[in-house]
Amino acid sequence: MPGAERAYRAFLQREPRHGAALHLLGLIKAQQRQFSEAHRLLSRAVEAEPNSLPGLSSLAGVLAALGREEEALAISDRILRLKPDDVDTHYNRGLLLARLGRSAEALDAYGRALRLKPDLAAALVNRGNLLVQLGRAAAAVADFDRAIALNPRHAEAHNSRGVALAELDRRADALASYDQALALKPDYAEAHNNRGLLLWTLNRHAEAIAEYDRAQALKPDYADPCNNRGLALHDLHRYEDALASYGQALALRPDFAEAHFNQSLTQLAVGDLAAGWVSYEWRWKTRKSTAPWRDFPQPVWLGRAPLAGKTILLHAEQGFGDTIHFARYVPLVAALGASVVVETQPALQGLMARLDGVSAVVERGAALPAFDCHCPLGSLPLAFATELATIPAKVPYLAADPARAAHWRARLVRGGRAAIGIAWCGNPTFRGDHNRSMAFSSFAPILTAADAAFVTLNPGGTATDASDLAAHAGIVDLASEFHDFDDTAAVIAGLDLVVTTDTATAHLAGALGKPVWILLSDSPDWRWLLDRTDCPWYPSARLFRQATLGDWRPVIARVQQELANFVASVAPSG
Repeated sequence: MPGAERAYRAFLQREPRHGAALHLLGLIKAQQRQFSEAHRLLSRAVEAEPNSLPGLSSLAGVLAALGREEEALAISDRILRLKPDDVDTHYNRGLLLARLGRSAEALDAYGRALRLKPDLAAALVNRGNLLVQLGRAAAAVADFDRAIALNPRHAEAHNSRGVALAELDRRADALASYDQALALKPDYAEAHNNRGLLLWTLNRHAEAIAEYDRAQALKPDYADPCNNRGLALHDLHRYEDALASYGQALALRPDFAEAHFNQSLTQLAVGDLAAGWVSYEWRWKTRKSTAPWRDFPQPVWLGRAPLAGKTILLHAEQGFGDTIHFARYVPLVAALGASVVVETQPALQGLMARLDGVSAVVERGAALPAFDCHCPLGSLPLAFATELATIPAKVPYLAADPARAAHWRARLVRGGRAAIGIAWCGNPTFRGDHNRSMAFSSFAPILTAADAAFVTLNPGGTATDASDLAAHAGIVDLASEFHDFDDTAAVIAGLDLVVTTDTATAHLAGALGKPVWILLSDSPDWRWLLDRTDCPWYPSARLFRQATLGDWRPVIARVQQELANFVASVAPSG
């Protein structure tokens, strides 16, 4: 190589505009990863021979290596004008467009490459990876299957297939794909990491940690397994170790949004709210953010600027339960002299309209009125520098509509008995729902604990849940008739108690100040903190925690006993 470089340089002293020599010397510099020098030489080569396809292709590759994707695309377009059927250029355009976030165009570029060369396994794998990112996992699996049919020893295709299958909740198949990838390539750090993630979702935490350790041993600068190890350690109640693992991930990649966000969930769970709220702001930058950052021209308010005389937009960003939970801050914002506009999910509009201090409520996605500044609801604890001792816990802060409450009260068949609302499952798309929710058949023994009027509060559940529910003739199934959370709140207003898993119903009952018993997994959401039977966010709540992840039976037994005592002592309302 040194001899070739000296020969080309000597030749270029005599022929400084010789395109082929400039091109070959530029390739040598690119191989040496001296990309700036390679770019200079290849640019001169293209100036000397503007229609040289090899020169243009090499220049596009170096521009991509320099992170100058738009310029690389422009060169690729020049190539395709000269040779429209250049397979490699269509494929490379797909890579560039994917890096730029131009997903539809990237899919089109991969498709063009594959129409020209249907057996291009690399295009199938990269298109499949992009389809997974776009939430089209089933289509991705088809691409990976085609790639594997072309090359059964394609370890990357097996690994990516595992990722897509995991997205489809085909966990056994995903595990088999990871195993196949690792059989072909035992030192495949990414496959070890992905296998660990799958084991974590199966609550096989010790095995997951072992996979993360293997991945990092193979690739010491790989931050993802450090972050994922933190998740498993958190679930094992090894909170200090979890925080250390997140710290390790951030030392390797300081802008790693997932590690910052996961760190916040552990900080909040252990009660370090001051640090937790700061880290919680990274939620916007995670790959699977619940909502995109709202890039308004108006500034975000985080507690420092005065609000007197201004209009502030407070906007919901996460699930129903989060909106209800953070809505407690709305009156505090209004007390600072602001006119408060709340943008919320349609199902919560009525409830939010009755919050103290609200000037207007807007349905998410509708036209917004004029405002001076804004704040996401989940950032209000940071704006108010909330610590455990200063949690705004005055309840009720939400109120049922009196007319609806009267309507639903007439539907309750009490017979002089206590009325108890029940909810056993939440939104199945929530990460970790398989731990926080349960099947109705597991929840049902509670109904035999006392002679009470039981009312359903959560619509949905599985088809098996619906069948099992129908078999309990004594339950009044009102939830199937609810139109929005105003209906749910109106029913709760007429109850004596709500018994629920960690759902939006739990937050609503707590916000209404209604006695609520919340059944929690062994690794619950951050806001329930650790080892407490009470909740500083909701004074009317009582927490029943698993001792072993996944085992609800002891929890149900405790609730049965306590429910019998409750029904015996309570004077039914209504």
